[in-house]
Amino acid sequence: METTLRPMSLGEILDRTAQLYRTHFLLFVGISAVYAGVLLVLNLLQIGLTELLKSMHMADQQIWFTLGFLALILPVTVIAAGAAVAANNRAVAWVNVGQPATIRGAYKSILPRIRSYVWLMFLTTMIILSPFIVIYGGLLIFLWKFGAFNLGKTQHPNPQAVAVIGIVFVVFLLLMALWAVYAVLMGLRYSLAVPACVVESLPARKAMKRSIELSKGSRGRIFLLGLMIMIIELGLVGISQGFFIVAAFKNHMVLPVWAQILQQVVGFLTNSFIGPMYATGLTLFYYDQRIRKEGYDIEWMMEAAGLSWPPPWSGIEPGKMEPAPWAMAPTPGTEAGSSDSLTVEVAIPLAEMAKTSEPAAVEPEAQTPPGNEHEHE
Repeated sequence: METTLRPMSLGEILDRTAQLYRTHFLLFVGISAVYAGVLLVLNLLQIGLTELLKSMHMADQQIWFTLGFLALILPVTVIAAGAAVAANNRAVAWVNVGQPATIRGAYKSILPRIRSYVWLMFLTTMIILSPFIVIYGGLLIFLWKFGAFNLGKTQHPNPQAVAVIGIVFVVFLLLMALWAVYAVLMGLRYSLAVPACVVESLPARKAMKRSIELSKGSRGRIFLLGLMIMIIELGLVGISQGFFIVAAFKNHMVLPVWAQILQQVVGFLTNSFIGPMYATGLTLFYYDQRIRKEGYDIEWMMEAAGLSWPPPWSGIEPGKMEPAPWAMAPTPGTEAGSSDSLTVEVAIPLAEMAKTSEPAAVEPEAQTPPGNEHEHE
């Protein structure tokens, strides 16, 4: 597979995403299947416990049971999601530069820093969802305080109350529209945070700042990528879940137990299949932005040749950088650090670096014999 790194257009990134997904299908689906499998087990457990409550004539307590169950499984779901996304990014980073990757290896590499990935996803999710929580919570508090929940129980509701509630709902819809725009902008702003956190081993907040810088100038392309993949995902979900939606409408929104179980199994297959798509595309965008902004393709070529230099985000000031090992070397038999005992590296093309075993050196200049410094004074 081609592993040459270079700037790519949106069409080329989409082609590369499809190429990687097709040639490493089992790898990416296997990584995503871990998270989808956790969801499958939890959903089947919820179905079984719900049926148990019904058999014990405790159906009235089902809503409280559901809320409690969600509170218990939420941390497990978040951790599983963070691990799956990070492992997928790690696998894409490996195969994109021609390195071998396995499901086990991808998860093993991200487990030591799983807290950073989960914390990163929690921070970005809260930044995006916080306005929605405030808006929706404000609506519920208003309806509760205003007594709107009991408004429909009266035969002759107050026209003024109905008008007030109507105005509140219009404002709510406008605020939700503004939140949707905000959510898209924030999502694009932090879209490259997870790849940066995984590839560069950055903490969560630094990865978010890194994403802000890298995504500048390319957020429109990232939005088009997300829109295309979202259309594909909605189409696959509609096809796979259409039967169950129709069956639910025909049975007053209630599915038999066997249909609920089958729905979860189909959902597991669908989530495993479509889960890696967007993460794969974002990882490719991450590399593309580093190539465009930082010349990462040159850095990668030098690393492949056994050479490297401090990246711009390492915090090392250029004036305080130590010379590279291959830049200067002390002449055998002289003291390291002596200004007249250093050889000067001869520049050679990058293409020939890998073939050159030792850097070429220029013979030291002839030195004035001791004692002759003041000969002509």
